[in-house]
Amino acid sequence: MKTLQNSSHFTLEVKQSKFIAHLIPYRDFTSTLTLLKAEHPKARHFVTAYRYLNEFQQIVEHSSDDGEPKGTSGKPSLMVLQGADLVNVAVIVVRYFGGTKLGTGGLVRAYSDAVNASLGEARLIEYRELQLLSFEAEYSDVRLIDYEITACEIETLEKRFESKAIYRVQAPKEVLLGFIKRLERVIKLF
Repeated sequence: MKTLQNSSHFTLEVKQSKFIAHLIPYRDFTSTLTLLKAEHPKARHFVTAYRYLNEFQQIVEHSSDDGEPKGTSGKPSLMVLQGADLVNVAVIVVRYFGGTKLGTGGLVRAYSDAVNASLGEARLIEYRELQLLSFEAEYSDVRLIDYEITACEIETLEKRFESKAIYRVQAPKEVLLGFIKRLERVIKLF
């Protein structure tokens, strides 16, 4: 399975209709859809599709035709994501109607081509399951811990200071195991 390293977009024009495909991480889906609707008030359709892994590592999929004929836009967009074996990814295709009807086959091709072109612009990476790690440490060790977090490319979700420095981080399991081994004398897991 693969996922996005960066967002991408591509504009396809078919018989004066514009199809603007935005390929984004799933976590940004709702905010990006709201933003695109504000940026494109005259667009006719906002077709969406997404695939993500839930907390049980099951793939959840959904698509919406947003007023286009049933099965001509959302499903073909989702099929492109499925074909590329992508997870934690969403696509939003903004359509401006150009005055010429494309027919069901033309719509399927246009939406599929727009999503494929956007996929061609994206940088994909292998999906690796992330695990959470919570720990505490003395204030005197914060500098060393921060250095190791940066060096290992671990994402810090929370860092707060109480009686001790408390961290909540996430990274692939193998990265966290190496991190714990290097810092086992200074961190206390909980």
